[in-house]
Amino acid sequence: MESIKNKIKQLAKEYHKEITLLRRQMHSNPELAFEEYETATLVAKFLKENGIEYQEGIAKTGVVGLIKGKNPTAKTIALRADMDALPIIELNEVDYKSKNEGKMHACGHDAHTSSLLGAAKILKNLSSEFEGTIKLIFQPSEEKYPGGAKVMIEEGVLENPKPDVIFGQHVFPELDTGMAGMKSGKYMASTDEIFLTVKGKGGHGAIPQKNIDPVLIASHIVVALQQIVSRNANPSMPTVISFGRFIAEGQTNVIPDEVKLSGIMRTFDEKWRAEIKEKVTHLSQSIASGMGGTCEVFIDPGYPFLVNDEKTTENARAYAIEFLGKENVKELELRTTAEDFAYFTQKIPGCFYRLGTRNVAKNINSNLHTATFDVDESSLETGMGLMAWIAYRELLT
Repeated sequence: MESIKNKIKQLAKEYHKEITLLRRQMHSNPELAFEEYETATLVAKFLKENGIEYQEGIAKTGVVGLIKGKNPTAKTIALRADMDALPIIELNEVDYKSKNEGKMHACGHDAHTSSLLGAAKILKNLSSEFEGTIKLIFQPSEEKYPGGAKVMIEEGVLENPKPDVIFGQHVFPELDTGMAGMKSGKYMASTDEIFLTVKGKGGHGAIPQKNIDPVLIASHIVVALQQIVSRNANPSMPTVISFGRFIAEGQTNVIPDEVKLSGIMRTFDEKWRAEIKEKVTHLSQSIASGMGGTCEVFIDPGYPFLVNDEKTTENARAYAIEFLGKENVKELELRTTAEDFAYFTQKIPGCFYRLGTRNVAKNINSNLHTATFDVDESSLETGMGLMAWIAYRELLT
């Protein structure tokens, strides 16, 4: 087993330049959710060149590959990477800066996809050394509802063959390159989007007594909804309600007829999640009514909260320690960000873990979803090697 680990590390080092160039190509040509046509073509071309069986067009732009070992029916391990970018204008001044204005790989999906391609090449090289099958899932649209994971599952990605377990790897700028992070049990939050339309009676801002001010009503609603978190949520249950859009199309002296609000709600319990929706609706409409206006409420259900299977995650933690060393495998905290990988873990045991990509010396430490996000590309060597090792070790269990 030690010889295989060393072989994986050697191959990861050998393939690093090629995988880095692939990552840069993807980074320069980012595509939004369900529009990942060039990325999917690049993935399919790479799989074909490396003799890996694959299928295109799942969930529109998804690609699925299969690597078969000596006894393909023994066990099946799935490895997943997402491919879509975000609608962000990139501010990095690098050779591989986005060429698609207003689109950017600000969440590292280019690193996820390239790392999985590297892992696939390593595992194909070692296919005579293991029994079972490795299913490679290149998923579209993690960033946008309904989420590519849900659509891929509906189109049969977890069948023929059905994976016994699934692993997903995500970049993490809070850990240095060469490290990985794990957390068993609940890890990431459910997410729902809140859309409010507050209606009143517009008019001249200098004659407020003749108006029903929807801006004031909406402001009261935003403040009041925070009390759901501070006074209704159990302090032991992380809960977030945040608004990122507040659109009042008036002027300095013109109060509009309506205001539109958009926000999110996040938590880790389905019963409480349902209660939050009821409270948001009741409180918003009651405040609006009490101030002479109305409020239309639409809550769009999003991803469920993500639970890492305890046995699968503890296995992955042990494998990561074998590959990286105990000092480089960290315990993660609960996160109120969301991930549609949760749909996979509702169906089969899974582990969603983090790959360190920070390098302060290179000034690579920006947060995810920012215009200056980037990854230390030496992390790609760690990423592809670790994924390959986890898959190989899990096939032995």
